[in-house]
Amino acid sequence: MTVSVTKLKGCFVLTPKLFNDERGYFFESFNKQSFEQAIGKRINFVQDNQSYSTYGVIRGLHYQTGEYAQAKLVRVLKGSILDIVVDLRKNSPTFGQHLALELTDIDKKQLFIPRGFAHGFVVLSDTAEIFYKCDNYYNKEAEGGIIYNDNQFNIDWKLPDDKLIISEKDLMLPTLKNAKMP
Repeated sequence: MTVSVTKLKGCFVLTPKLFNDERGYFFESFNKQSFEQAIGKRINFVQDNQSYSTYGVIRGLHYQTGEYAQAKLVRVLKGSILDIVVDLRKNSPTFGQHLALELTDIDKKQLFIPRGFAHGFVVLSDTAEIFYKCDNYYNKEAEGGIIYNDNQFNIDWKLPDDKLIISEKDLMLPTLKNAKMP
């Protein structure tokens, strides 16, 4: 596994070593010891989540607040997404900045997102299955979110507005200025 540092402190891109032959492929998708050594901290993942979405679906930008904040390790099992993370850590030099990274089932890259970040994605393929590990349990009362098109971030979602599919709940999310912070 190769680990790459991103422009947002604490976010890492993990690229596995793929073993391909005429039968297919094999790779190690997670190894706690290698992972913790690569990112330089201990993480105890306690919950796995999986979602399925169709072309143009945006999910996000979501996070958990307070003691329920979550770090995540995100990967795509099928299809292609544009994964977006926004640094919401008030004392961070990259506060309010975002990172956009295409994750696909072809290269098997994963994105590690530390606590204190909002996360979302848009589906670029016909369908996509996304899998992610969380280091804390979900708590409905700790939900937080920011509207996907907040002008402060100026995120390019890579699709025209008329192709985006966004839930009513996500359309009601506040801007960063009015959001409860993690």
